[in-house]
Amino acid sequence: MKTLLLTTALVIAATGVSANRAFVTNERGNTVTVIDTNTWQVETEFFGGNRPRGITISPDGKLLYVCASDDDQVKVFSTETLEELYSLPSGADPELFVLHPSGNPLYIANEDDNLVTVTDTESHTVIAEIPVGVEPEGMAISPDSQFVINTSETTNMAHFISTADYEIKHNVLVDQRPRYVEYTPDGKRLFVSAEIGGTVSVIDVAEDGTPNLVKKIHFEVGGVTPEWLQPVGIRVTQDGSRIFVALGPANRVAVIDGTTLEVKDYILVGQRVWQMAFTPDQKYLLTTNGNSNDITVIDVAKEKAIQSIPVGQQPWGVVVAPK
Repeated sequence: MKTLLLTTALVIAATGVSANRAFVTNERGNTVTVIDTNTWQVETEFFGGNRPRGITISPDGKLLYVCASDDDQVKVFSTETLEELYSLPSGADPELFVLHPSGNPLYIANEDDNLVTVTDTESHTVIAEIPVGVEPEGMAISPDSQFVINTSETTNMAHFISTADYEIKHNVLVDQRPRYVEYTPDGKRLFVSAEIGGTVSVIDVAEDGTPNLVKKIHFEVGGVTPEWLQPVGIRVTQDGSRIFVALGPANRVAVIDGTTLEVKDYILVGQRVWQMAFTPDQKYLLTTNGNSNDITVIDVAKEKAIQSIPVGQQPWGVVVAPK
């Protein structure tokens, strides 16, 4: 197996693929691990604030945003030097966020305050605080930037918030404890994972933004008790042909056909798989495995796990940026 992984890394390096870095937040270790995605080697690790969780990058790839949940801040780092540049006001206990495609503003879920905070990334000020359901977590923005979606874990809803006036226009009831939401690239459909409900809700979106719940996807893995099948992170390929769903303590990533919405396969990864990120070319999908303190590299075309990389304590979020 070691020989196979070494050969894989050498082939990747020899093809001249553009250099990228993966950034992994380690929730318990209070660090961010940096990985070279050409060699799959850990470059370094740096302090990411107290209890770092959600993570994203600016559209130009120069800024790294990290939810430092126990600091009640979003910390901003240079992706080149890894230096902390400044922090942004975030509201209490920021967990996940989504950045407007233009790079401004940042929409942040505040789990303890039942709010979505809208922060101006240029003036470093709070623009708005939007009351939502109890324990907000999942965040997404529609490809046309007209709506921000927030999921509330205890209210079991997906809230459709207008980016024009910050008002909730629609609420969709989903299954218990929704954790993550992801649009298809064309904006016509979105997926909401329900950790305790064990499902992914499929919501079709009309041209005017009106949502319609059309299906709930269930999971079944031989030898795994249903209680361990806890959907969390979701990623959709650029062509919409496949949806990948992290199944938490089931230690699997489900592969769903984007057309039929049927589960095709399950990929065995590390322990308590949580969040995921594609490399920019979508050749690889990286998963954070909180209980085995590593990430798994999945070959997207083959739908196979090809490598495990140790990181810090309890990895939570991951994003990939140009190096």
